[in-house]
Amino acid sequence: MCSSRLALLPIFALAPLVAAAQSNAADLEAVITTSAGTIRFEFAPDKAPKHVENFLKWARQGYYDGGAFHRTISYGIIQGGDPLLKDAKSARALWGTGGLKLQADEFSDMKHERGTVSTVRIPNQKNSDGSQFFICVQPQPPLDGQYSTFGRVTEGMDVVEKISQSKVDGSAIAVEPVRILKVTIEKKRTEPFVDATVEQLRRTVTMKTTLGTMKIKLEPDWAPNHVRNFLKLVDTGWYNGTAFHRVIKGFVAQGGMGDKREPNPTHPADRWVRPVKGEFRQDLKHERGILSMARADDPDSASTSFFLMLAPAPHLDGKYTIFGRVVEGLEVLDAFEKEELDGETPKRSLRIIEAVVDPL
Repeated sequence: MCSSRLALLPIFALAPLVAAAQSNAADLEAVITTSAGTIRFEFAPDKAPKHVENFLKWARQGYYDGGAFHRTISYGIIQGGDPLLKDAKSARALWGTGGLKLQADEFSDMKHERGTVSTVRIPNQKNSDGSQFFICVQPQPPLDGQYSTFGRVTEGMDVVEKISQSKVDGSAIAVEPVRILKVTIEKKRTEPFVDATVEQLRRTVTMKTTLGTMKIKLEPDWAPNHVRNFLKLVDTGWYNGTAFHRVIKGFVAQGGMGDKREPNPTHPADRWVRPVKGEFRQDLKHERGILSMARADDPDSASTSFFLMLAPAPHLDGKYTIFGRVVEGLEVLDAFEKEELDGETPKRSLRIIEAVVDPL
């Protein structure tokens, strides 16, 4: 009786359930812990719902744990997910043949760009997709529409690049495969302060540097999106370890570039680094202690690099976005003036040791 009632349930009634499942998957990330580091990727359930569903199921069952990335092309792709690699006695000649013919093709308009996660299939065989997957290190346009894409890397592209440079044989099979220790599913990390109101953006940042500690009061009434961007980078620790790479005495001290970070130029929050549209105001002045945003020629090209004013510079007014000011630790600005320079580059390493958002 119950069975027949279920059978008579209108098909359209299942649509909300399918939509909810896709929405849930879109809120999740896969975390691939390898012997070379960790890779995180988000899912694209709107492009390949069955592939996403199967990956989630297999990952939760531990299907990928103990496997490996067995095939690599330097700065091209890395391939893993073959269950045969979980067996240390598995014949090398069979690597790459396991876990296929488990699911049908789901081709879409999603491109094989840097970081795209796609499914391995047997060439020229329809519906031969399986558990094996590959990650693009660089764009692979010839693969578009030929393989089922179902995700995109959000963190760990430096690990993907490192794996791609593994030593291989003539068939691009790794001499010593990078092991997949485990694959877990976690809730997708959310961008800090992305939905914060202007009131919630009224915060102070404590910045500990090589030359001392400053407190910087942020002014969201002046430039709300720049304040939001700065708080995001501070809250995630993105600025920690970055250098003050440019000092011009009587003018500015500039820092906040990722490629100047030690020990690692990459950071998990790189996924949220993007240009910020200029918020210029003629009524705000570039005076000593002001925090302003560096940019290229494009007025909307500011992203992470900022500068602290060591002295007034009226020619910058209305052309660069002012979004905060030093309220404690002005002696640190004096210390910048005393540093030995090679042109505009400090002769010794001057860094942000730690920047934190002060509690309310």
